[in-house]
Amino acid sequence: MKQDIEFRLGQLVSAGQQRLLAGGLKGLEKESLRVTGDARIAATPHPSSLGSALTHPHITTDYSEALIELITPPSADAEATLEYLADLHRFVCQHVGDELLWPVSMPCEIAGDESIPIARYGSSNIGRMKHVYRVGLAWRYGRAMQAIAGVHFNYSLNEDLWPVWHELQGRRGGLMQFRSEEYLGLIRNVKRYGWIVLYLFGASPALAKSFFSGKQELGKRFPVFDTATLYRPHATSLRMSDIGYRNDSQSDLDISCNSLEQYVRCLAEAVNTHYPPYDKIGVKVNGEYRQLSANILQISNEYYSAIRPKQITESGERPVAALRRRGVHYVELRSVDLCGNYPVGVSLEQLRFLELFLLYCFLRESPPVEGQEKADIAANSFGVACCGRTPGFSLKRAGSEVSLRDWAGEILNDIAVIADILDESRPGRPYRSSVDGLLPAVADPEATPSARVLREMSERKESFIDYGLRLARSHGQQFRAEPLAPERLAEFHNQAAASLERQRQIEASDRVGFDEYLRQYFAKSLLEDPPQMQRRAGNA
Repeated sequence: MKQDIEFRLGQLVSAGQQRLLAGGLKGLEKESLRVTGDARIAATPHPSSLGSALTHPHITTDYSEALIELITPPSADAEATLEYLADLHRFVCQHVGDELLWPVSMPCEIAGDESIPIARYGSSNIGRMKHVYRVGLAWRYGRAMQAIAGVHFNYSLNEDLWPVWHELQGRRGGLMQFRSEEYLGLIRNVKRYGWIVLYLFGASPALAKSFFSGKQELGKRFPVFDTATLYRPHATSLRMSDIGYRNDSQSDLDISCNSLEQYVRCLAEAVNTHYPPYDKIGVKVNGEYRQLSANILQISNEYYSAIRPKQITESGERPVAALRRRGVHYVELRSVDLCGNYPVGVSLEQLRFLELFLLYCFLRESPPVEGQEKADIAANSFGVACCGRTPGFSLKRAGSEVSLRDWAGEILNDIAVIADILDESRPGRPYRSSVDGLLPAVADPEATPSARVLREMSERKESFIDYGLRLARSHGQQFRAEPLAPERLAEFHNQAAASLERQRQIEASDRVGFDEYLRQYFAKSLLEDPPQMQRRAGNA
């Protein structure tokens, strides 16, 4: 075990407070494309029976009208989190007719960008702003990239831990500042070691040829799996590679996570910095908005990152302003692929390991990320996403090369000690089991989910589309056959009705036109609150 973890963990053990490592809150945000029975993106609107995508707390849309996002409430019990997500799937599948939920990260059949409908949120100013923001993403990056789906794992440490940890560290200053500093340290370590999440849980080594519709030259960089499928033989997560959530305009962005002040300032600068190539797009052309601004970022959420610091926003409050005022409350890990073999896209064992991994990143010392380490972090992440299963694959660490297998083994050994602490008084040692279950994948890349996807497609002689459609049908049948408990069904129906009424209230409350609304919005600093924003609608 690394000496810094041993020391920091020993502090808690010596104080008899190691139990406080358990009990952190866990939540999930899971995206899925609605698709037709022939694996094409659904052209139908977001079903009104599911409620308002603008205001519903648990069922909304992400980029596309067809890209459903399911959000669980935070819970200390990972099993309860997963069961709530399963209930959301049951409710959705029983309200989308013959449509299916695409079970994997890379999109289904795409008939060009125009076949991907951009999400709409009604006639209110905030609803129109959310739509225009997505129109801007289409002009900047194309729609296909935005149709890629994933799982976001939201996590906050046990609130009772913070005063104890603050005292053990002997740090001066307020608890809010201390908590934010510790969360930023965790985030830096996720950047350092997050390649292991791509290796262990990446499940997107292949994609449909149609993903490159209109961009065939890009597709030529990929080997052919079959007539309809491209792949990378040793990829783990194409979703997190150069064809996924990466783009040229952000490649030179240096959003520092060395302190919360730097993070907030860097984001504000990016939102307010003009980017000449976006001038060519135009902002409002022939009376129609193409983007919110011609700056590097339209809003702060446009910044793509594998992990984000988060604070719960109050009504009318911008996310960055909330961070500045009340510090970091939780983190959002965004690098988890959908695993098609699990009906809800993720397993209980995965959730337990992700919790352990974030605790590992919390307990490790986390100096500022500077200089060459930034480049090494980017190279490690990109390398594992594209070819992490290559025999003998190596990573960069402290100026030297180390084999992925050796480094992953070291990390899992350290995490196993944390697992044993969380398993105290738990029958069956579930946390340790989640670690032990990953050891075969470290020893043999063919035991990883990404390898299993390619092997299953090969053995069944399936294209990527055939593979996804088979699983989508199987999961859909399962969820439709499983009735919801009456109290849960009533809860979801009530939420849908309340969200529709809330949208109507928002639309009736607008007092200025959309042009004036945007003018007021951008006249204010990123750290100030925009006009007439609503809490649920504030998350773009």
